Amino acid sequence: MDRQGAKPLLVRDYEDLARARLPADVWDFISGGSGTESTLTANRAALERIRLRPRVLTDVTACDPGTELLGARIAAPIGIAPMAYHRLACPEGETATARAAGLAGVPLIVSMFASRTLAEIAAAGSGPLWLQLYWLRQRELLTGLVRRAEEAGFGALVLTVDAPRVGRRLRDVRNGFVLPPGVHAANVAPEAMAASHRAAPDASAIERHAREQFDSSITWKDLAQLRALTTLPLVLKGILTAEDARLALDHGVDAVIVSNHGGRQLDGAVASAQALPEIAAAVGGRCRVIVDGGIRHGTDVLKVLALGADAALVGRPVLWGLAQGGAQGVSDVLGLLRDELEEAMALSGRPRIADVDRSAVVL
Repeated sequence: MDRQGAKPLLVRDYEDLARARLPADVWDFISGGSGTESTLTANRAALERIRLRPRVLTDVTACDPGTELLGARIAAPIGIAPMAYHRLACPEGETATARAAGLAGVPLIVSMFASRTLAEIAAAGSGPLWLQLYWLRQRELLTGLVRRAEEAGFGALVLTVDAPRVGRRLRDVRNGFVLPPGVHAANVAPEAMAASHRAAPDASAIERHAREQFDSSITWKDLAQLRALTTLPLVLKGILTAEDARLALDHGVDAVIVSNHGGRQLDGAVASAQALPEIAAAVGGRCRVIVDGGIRHGTDVLKVLALGADAALVGRPVLWGLAQGGAQGVSDVLGLLRDELEEAMALSGRPRIADVDRSAVVL
């Protein structure tokens, strides 16, 4: 509930509620983008430009947004994008997020820099869990994470491929952002994370840590090493071109995530919704296509499904809900998105996910 006692009616209502509850530097870390933040802004603008083409006189008595994704039946084509350090928003952190995702019946992609252990998150959740990875210079850390994810019952690995280094996020630089006491990467050895806890004037500890630990030499041939570690499905996150989508197919990935990292990496990069059609066309149904970047309403989900996505991931709004009301706040955000999607399906004359195709939108 907000301060006037009324339950938020839109996902964006949670933004102001979260801002009021979080320290200014934490808010900037969560909400900021890289450079001039032009790509951050472009993600929303691209979705706003897409308009829906409703069909009429269709039986929409029963609309079902349920679908299947990487072998799991999910309640809606919605998932939670990987984001680090949920305990910045709520003391329970990722365990609260996992409970909410499980109750909503949607997948949660857990960041390798989660602030709760994989075992704790798995124990709290009842829905599909995937593990996100960065390619670190210490390869043994990756091996250990993959093994623990398998033991905890995680269903897929998501390799972020658009971050050979962390983009320069000016809000964090100005704030000299550093992880606060009590918040740490619970699944990575402390010695590998030390830089993220060291403050320095006019510098981001997160950026400094990434420069120390991320392996910027990774190429397509390195994917074979990750494949050799596990039989779990492999997803590449950070694909923005048809060329790279085709290379992903050539290297046997099970899904790609069309993403510009929420506007936090290359400033000026194409908006996710703009990149989606060419990527969907390039893969031609040979692997799953997921998208993130600026999803704030159920109609946004319908739009990206029409452009070729199999599912949409939500990022910052989940942390807004977490900050506002813990697991219940996340549950409310996910519930809003599902209800809005179901309403959009009914009002556009497309009662099943299979009915949503390119004819549903105009660019």
